[in-house]
Amino acid sequence: MDHRNKLVLLPANRVWRTYPGGATLDRLAGAPTPQDSHLAEDWIGSVTRSTIPGREQHYEGVSPVVVGGVTHDFRELIASDATYFLGAPHLDRHGPAPMLLVKFLDSAIRLHFQCHPSREFAQKFLHSPSGKTEAYHILGVREGITAPYLYMGFQNPPAPTELARWIETQDTAAMERCFEKIPVEIGDTFLIPGGFPHALGEGVFMIEIQEPTDFAVRYEFERAGYVLPEAARFMGRGLEFGLSLINFNRYSRETIERDYRCRPRLARDLGPGSRQDELLGPAQTPCFRVLKTHLAGPAAKHETSFHIGILTAGTCTITVGGETHSLRRYDKYFCPAGLTLEYAPTPGCEILECLPPL
Repeated sequence: MDHRNKLVLLPANRVWRTYPGGATLDRLAGAPTPQDSHLAEDWIGSVTRSTIPGREQHYEGVSPVVVGGVTHDFRELIASDATYFLGAPHLDRHGPAPMLLVKFLDSAIRLHFQCHPSREFAQKFLHSPSGKTEAYHILGVREGITAPYLYMGFQNPPAPTELARWIETQDTAAMERCFEKIPVEIGDTFLIPGGFPHALGEGVFMIEIQEPTDFAVRYEFERAGYVLPEAARFMGRGLEFGLSLINFNRYSRETIERDYRCRPRLARDLGPGSRQDELLGPAQTPCFRVLKTHLAGPAAKHETSFHIGILTAGTCTITVGGETHSLRRYDKYFCPAGLTLEYAPTPGCEILECLPPL
């Protein structure tokens, strides 16, 4: 089958995590009795394997994708024609790796206190081109959650020896005092650089855009009755390694609001009432880009880079190569590099677009 000049559709790809959630994802899938479980994430357009210790026998993380009605393993599909899917400039700079991982994340509880390596740390100590800088785009908040929040960066930084003692004794109250709650609202986007200690608050449904690894150090060992195995705490290493990732600098709430809340900037005009905004670009991080297209009427758009698109509001038909797809809220797709998409939206349609590094 010819896969060229076609949109790649991205069905659900649920992945097991160490925290409970996912009832929102069940609802989106039309489950008769949506409920929380450890299938709390949907990895979107992923060629990255999940690395939860104890689940190595499960092939989790890499996306199934649909092109022209035929289902493929996304990793194998890209490998079959990487220049077409990723574009020659990307291939020359990064090789046949998309350098991007996108997820739906639906948290039933506050997540573990954790930290991810920066790109520089990963290159120096983990023999990886990527760390795990990430961004959160907030889509929804569960009923009953009146003050959704996240923790990011230390507002009250401890000394490393203090934090080590709290981790050893699992004094989570002391860990929590290192943070102030950063309020979040639907539509917000935040950048969480590698090295920032953080934890997402309970009841938040969001899109996570990140470097394509599953690197995580977790300082809190038990959440919702599940105790992390030792290998899942410090990436199979010890406490000293776990502490070495952390940025212990102080980041006030004002600094977080100013420097890490991503405010939209007009990227291009797409016709009457329609536009594309940049939410996150090279000025904030070299790791990935995030755009948002707002459509009030028919438009055509060409991207030189590949991108992962997710409808976050309204509905839309997208035509490419003579093939038309009707998409609704939270449907998602992968657009190969260089294609022109023709949009016929309902008014108020919004599409979040996740792109690789320049």
